[in-house]
Order: sequence, then structure tokens, then C-alpha cells
Amino acid sequence: MKSGFTTIIGRPNVGKSTLLNKILGQKIVIATDKAQTTRKRIKGIYTTEEGQIVFIDTPGIHKPLNKLGEFLLDESKTAIPDTDLILFLVDGSEPAGKGDKWIVQNLLQTQIPVIIVMNKVDKLKNMNKVEENLLTYKLLFEKNYPVVKISAKTGRNIDTLLKNIFKYLPHGKLLYPEDIVTEESMRDVAEEIVREKILLNTSDEIPHSVAVKIESYEENDDIDKIFATIYCETKSQKGILIGKGGNLLKKIGTEARLELEKIVEKKVFLGLEVKVEKDWRKKQNCLKNFGYEQNN
Repeated sequence: MKSGFTTIIGRPNVGKSTLLNKILGQKIVIATDKAQTTRKRIKGIYTTEEGQIVFIDTPGIHKPLNKLGEFLLDESKTAIPDTDLILFLVDGSEPAGKGDKWIVQNLLQTQIPVIIVMNKVDKLKNMNKVEENLLTYKLLFEKNYPVVKISAKTGRNIDTLLKNIFKYLPHGKLLYPEDIVTEESMRDVAEEIVREKILLNTSDEIPHSVAVKIESYEENDDIDKIFATIYCETKSQKGILIGKGGNLLKKIGTEARLELEKIVEKKVFLGLEVKVEKDWRKKQNCLKNFGYEQNN
């Protein structure tokens, strides 16, 4: 039996969270087409007769512009030294860009084995183009790393990827009980689901300017009562989030509540309010309060 850690690294929007959800067969991390959807390292635990893969899903890597950006980069950096394998997930439908090059130069100069995972290859009909794009990624490395071409959306070649991952893991007992798929608490899950619904229902600067904090989570046999605060940076953002007559906030709350009810398999009461915290992404104390604490 083999068990070990596998860290997923890549630019924003290459499909890291979609891949992890597909492998686990259920949603444990939110996935949207917006950058910075994933803000914290999240463990997803895949268990089979062959052993156990503990996946670490990391935030999309880009050059940090504020304290929050520094935290996101730090989350990815600290996931690397203790892992057994790195999946460098790339968008195979396009050639390597500056962001991919930056990741390789700054994070992947390591002795830890790497698999280049080309996602979104189903977007290209021309296989010659796929091979051309692949070459641009391989040239970023001095070593000749193995490559697996997949589609996280459809599940294509996921089984091949899993077989390749197990090759690199050490022999050992299960690291977690076999029925556990994540370490995340329901408070964490609720925060992320509310934030996902905000991302899906807003545009422009709103998604990056929002943090969600669960103020209280009361579990009962027949209903879970959750109260959450949505923080934004300006009064105009607050107005957008609430919407005309409170319509948008109601829509976000309803969508989040329905998804949470599926997870906990009972009724959920979800109370939401919106507050302004000016420039919170630049303030260390706010980052700490919202759970984005720097690793020292």
C-alpha cells in the first residue's frame, strides 16, 4: 500500500479545484472561472485499495499586489517542501506564458518529482497544436518530466493520472481514515460556499474585494443556523452586493443555503449581512481576522 502527499500548483484558472473535485467524486473546493477563487490550501483525500493520495489544492499563483496576494503565494510556497509529488497543472489549450515561467523559476526548482498535467486538451481538435503547446511547457524545465494530458471537466485520462501519482508515493499505511475526504470544517465549507455564490453572481472588482466570515454556526438535529458577514472594501461595493431592494443578497443567500442543505442533509437557516472594511486586503489584522494569516 502507498500513501503520500501530492500538491497541485498552477496559474489561476487552469482547473486545479475542478480536477480535485472530479477525482474525489464530490465537491470539496469551490470552482469558478474567476481568478483567486481558491484562497487557502485545502486537503482532499482520495482513498482506494492501492493506497491514499492526500491532495493539497493551492491558490492560483500570480505576482502579489497586496497583503492578500502575499498570503496566497505563501500558501502555495509552504505546501511544496513537505510534499512527495507536485502536479504542475497547465492550460494545454494554449502555450506556456509568463505566469507559467515564473512558477517554474520561483517554485519548482526542487528535488521533489514533478508531473506536468496538461488540462483542457479537449478544447483543441488539432493534436499537432497540443504537442506544440506541450513543448513550450517542457522547455521551461531542465529535467525531462513526465506528462499526462487530461480534461478535469470531463474526467478524461484521470485514471492514468492517478496511476502515475501512485508510482511516486512512498509505501506506508493510510494517513487518514478511509471515509474522510477533507479536513475542512463545516464553518470553512459554509464560508467558501457563500463566497462562491458571490463570485458567480457579481463581476468586475467585487469578487476580489470580498471576504466572508461565519459569525456563528449552531448545529441542531433538524436545522443548522448559520450567521455570516460579507466584508467588502467600499460603500458602492456594499450597494452592489445588497442589490435593488436586497434582491442580490437574497439570491446569494438562497443559492448558498440550498447547496449547504444538500451537504448537511437537513434544513439550514442562513443569515447574511454586508459590512464595509476599507482596504482590508492590505491590512494584516483584517487578514488574520478573516483566516488569511501569514505563515511565519
